[in-house]
Amino acid sequence: MKPTLTILAREWRAYFNSPVAYVFIVIFLALMSFFTFNVSRFYEAGQASLDRFFFWHPWLYLILVPAVAMRLWAEERRTGTLELLLTLPVTTAQAILGKFLAAWLFVLLALALTFPLVWTAFYLGRPDPGPIVTGYLGSALLAGAYLAVGALTSALTRNQVISFILAAVIGLFLLLAGYPPVTDALYAVAPAWLVEVIAGFSFSAHYEQLQRGVVDLRDVLYFASVTGFMLLATHVALENRKTK
Repeated sequence: MKPTLTILAREWRAYFNSPVAYVFIVIFLALMSFFTFNVSRFYEAGQASLDRFFFWHPWLYLILVPAVAMRLWAEERRTGTLELLLTLPVTTAQAILGKFLAAWLFVLLALALTFPLVWTAFYLGRPDPGPIVTGYLGSALLAGAYLAVGALTSALTRNQVISFILAAVIGLFLLLAGYPPVTDALYAVAPAWLVEVIAGFSFSAHYEQLQRGVVDLRDVLYFASVTGFMLLATHVALENRKTK
């Protein structure tokens, strides 16, 4: 556990030793506020609810989270420090977990800084705290899944731009797989059972359940499974790299 915490601390310091962390947080908060208040017209709706706030998380994460994840391993490969890292007295699994947790905690910090929106909702009315709590839980799990996808694509290439594009494309597929317009189009060309299987992999369906205040263990296990699978695939990719 100590090597994992050491790598976590190393990565955490790396974020804040450069302007990248501060730029990301400012952009994240600015976009969240813009889409919530300007695009979704939070005040004009006349309801003290954060539904409009949580609605935009999957779409903003689709772009912003791969931007965080693209440097996890691609930067190590580009600078030639990956081989050095993997020869240290630390296992590949510990290195992956340490880097992933540092990135996840960083995104969660940015998410936590949106608390003024919660305060605003309670100032304007009396919203149900249940969907707010589960909405944040779903957002945290969703961010972790996106990060795990980005970790895999970052391990596959030394080019951060390629890693970003691959993570965004995979994330977009996982997001749109359960959207009604997509499933309706698939029903016209594929068997119903296959469409249902594809829709079951969708981020949106599981996230929306939590957004509505429904905590279903299956949704939590889904995000945990996606995250675990992507991190396992990252482990395989890095182990193959060590044998070459």
